[in-house]
Amino acid sequence: FAEARTANGRVTFNAAGERDLARCNLWLRTADRVLVELAEFPAPDADGLFEGVRAIPWADFLPANPRVTVTAALRESALASSSASQAAVKKAIVETLKRRHGQSWIEETGAPYAVALHLEQDHAVITLDSTGEGLHRRGYRLQAGEAPLRETLAAALVRLSRWSPPRPLADPCCGSGTIAIEAALEATRTAPGLLRSFAAEAWAR
Repeated sequence: FAEARTANGRVTFNAAGERDLARCNLWLRTADRVLVELAEFPAPDADGLFEGVRAIPWADFLPANPRVTVTAALRESALASSSASQAAVKKAIVETLKRRHGQSWIEETGAPYAVALHLEQDHAVITLDSTGEGLHRRGYRLQAGEAPLRETLAAALVRLSRWSPPRPLADPCCGSGTIAIEAALEATRTAPGLLRSFAAEAWAR
């Protein structure tokens, strides 16, 4: 992908569309989730946040009846209330959809859409979560032992270990075998998300 870069615990890159979105969810082994960045803008106060969110063409991404949930992560910003910020984002989305569809009320009966606000130093980033449950939920584990190791972390450890097939891999005291399983998936070039579904599959086409 073009222009891949890292910042504050995340990797951003330019994808081409739905096919790339599906590829990332299906094949990324060490990422937590895949977010679609819809907009970024300065938000020094509540009005700036509301107007910035309202300027996003939500009707291009959401149907007329979405079930929207909003989460907010605030850091070093004038806006300090997560709940108030979430409410402002949700209200801006609803107002935009109502105006676009000529409705007085939004029936939230459609597919779920998880919107996230990341606000740091009065700079807002609005994203849409295409993954749903974190990507460590591979779908192959029916039960978990005590203190389970996340599958994404296990995959990262395999890559950091310099192991590659056909070299033997030994994992003493392996517990539920997460590291060995993740190594086997990579060795056989099996997509880690092959046995699960993703939030974007329910999005309106």
